[in-house]
Amino acid sequence: MKTLTFNIPDSVDLDNREVAMLLATKLYEEGKLSLGQAAELVGLSKRTFAELLGKYNVSIFNFSADDLSRELTNV
Repeated sequence: MKTLTFNIPDSVDLDNREVAMLLATKLYEEGKLSLGQAAELVGLSKRTFAELLGKYNVSIFNFSADDLSRELTNV
């Protein structure tokens, strides 16, 4: 696993866990991490991470409208 160091201005009110959550959420949203990998990055269970995704306006279902339409058509 890679280790990254960020210098964040003191005026930005974020703790380490919030920064990790923002990163994990974005990487999950872009499909670069699975739900389990993203949860592990933050140190949470998959269930807890999935429950928190809504706070970041990220759906647990990574389907575009077109993908979802195709899936429903194939049922």
